[in-house]
Amino acid sequence: MYSLFAVVTRFNSKIWGTVKTFFVSLLLLSGCTILFTLLNDLFVVPYIYELPGPAISQIGLSSILYNAFVLVFVCGTALAIKLVRLNLQMRKREEETARKKLAAELQFLKSQINPHFLFNTLNNIYGLARKKDDNTAEVVMKLSKLLRFMLYETSQQSINIADELKVVKDYIELEQLRYGTRLNISYLEDIDVQEQQITPLILIPFVENAFKHGLSETRFNSYITIHTILKKGRLSFSIENSKSETEEKSIERIGLKNVKRQLELLYPEHDLKIETSEHTFKVHLTINLSKNATI
Repeated sequence: MYSLFAVVTRFNSKIWGTVKTFFVSLLLLSGCTILFTLLNDLFVVPYIYELPGPAISQIGLSSILYNAFVLVFVCGTALAIKLVRLNLQMRKREEETARKKLAAELQFLKSQINPHFLFNTLNNIYGLARKKDDNTAEVVMKLSKLLRFMLYETSQQSINIADELKVVKDYIELEQLRYGTRLNISYLEDIDVQEQQITPLILIPFVENAFKHGLSETRFNSYITIHTILKKGRLSFSIENSKSETEEKSIERIGLKNVKRQLELLYPEHDLKIETSEHTFKVHLTINLSKNATI
């Protein structure tokens, strides 16, 4: 039986082909059947059961076939159990490999967001410093708070939605210092459970995109409208911003491309709609936060 297991293992490992495996298995079963028949009829029956056993010359085809059937049945059952176990182990290894791959991809996506966010914010500070704006020091202070959050909180798989929205509002305040009266912003928030869990920084890329590729491209008065509603575990997040007529429509920003992939990995039950027109850019995101994926 163990020899048969070894044969099957070599076949599964693709060391042996189908023909070789078949003939080796047939040879093993034939040899075992003959050996089992001789042992049973010449030793077990006369000495264990103390019954008159046949002589070697009297061992017939029926006895060999019967013993062959018993061996095939026993070995087949054991082999089926072993194959099921091997299949389960293989499936478990594949699932673990896939999980590690997705976790590595998610970690890579998160590592992209932080430098991208920092780069854009430092550009804002540079612009204020060049103009010797009095708000530069306050902007740096707010940025330090945001970076502290990114350093200590984003390593967690999830955080309270209240903490996520606080980062959004802090970022809005930071940008308001830069744009001043040029910016007209409307922010609405209606959250029924402040402790509802959400992936860190999943909303920031949309807000950052509105400022970076909307307002920064517009010379005249600009606006941003943000609505965040959470009811019974279902999040509805809408953001609309003005934009320049000359802004490229075909370019998919790295932040949006990144967050789309994160949503695919983490929230199977989500719906993301992006609409762009001559003067506006709209994003509407709905997520079932009660059914997030576990990676």
